[in-house]
Amino acid sequence: MILTIDIGNTTVALGCLEREGENYAIRYAGKMSTLPAWGAADYLQTMRRMLKKAGVGTEALEGAVLSSVVPCLVAPLRCCVRAMLGKEPVVITSQSDTGLSYQVPDPQRVGLDRLVDSAWVANRFPLPAVTVDMGTATTFNVLDEGAQFLGGIIAPGLQTALGALSDRAAQLPEVELVTPGYVIGRNTEECMLSGAVAGAAAMIDGMVARIERELGKPVTLVMTGGLARHVESLCSHPHVYDPHLLSKGLALLYERNCPQS
Repeated sequence: MILTIDIGNTTVALGCLEREGENYAIRYAGKMSTLPAWGAADYLQTMRRMLKKAGVGTEALEGAVLSSVVPCLVAPLRCCVRAMLGKEPVVITSQSDTGLSYQVPDPQRVGLDRLVDSAWVANRFPLPAVTVDMGTATTFNVLDEGAQFLGGIIAPGLQTALGALSDRAAQLPEVELVTPGYVIGRNTEECMLSGAVAGAAAMIDGMVARIERELGKPVTLVMTGGLARHVESLCSHPHVYDPHLLSKGLALLYERNCPQS
């Protein structure tokens, strides 16, 4: 099995994946909070507890791969992997072999989670394609034929947008994030929920339509991220929803970049 570690702004996502033919089977998926104040020992203790509770023995892990949008946490998580597995993880950077060609001036400034998502989609889905990853931010990546990374879009995430409304407007409450059953809200909470969730679906449909017009051809839409489950059923554009897309991308990049592979 391959241990995948995605260090995001809000959570650190762990995955244990095993290759099955052309795909990967998810044997474990879990998350812990992103806490920049934590050191290697804190993350190591938590990670070991999570894997033990899931029944995943470290002896079954052949190696690990990590990507991060929080640079200060790369070193502590590398230490965790060395302590657990006795070997260095594969650390994904913009110089890693992703199989992509970059049509942007500074690929090193693109979030690594976006490159990992794009690598998996370019490897597994018809191109051109658009990936949408819904987390702290909602990020779009646009891929053309030949696995060309053209760029994308970054918008506020669902929880980020709702939180900003509650923080900045005295009469707007905190709202539990669920999929609304209708667009027209009958009270303040329902109105906020519709604006955030149905509004995000409308944005995705509208942005993808604009991308298709700009490219002059239809695209494959692939959605992922911790918050996409609230939105994807409301999107009218045909799409694939894969909550483990980033973990699969990391496993693929482990195999492409591991010296022993």
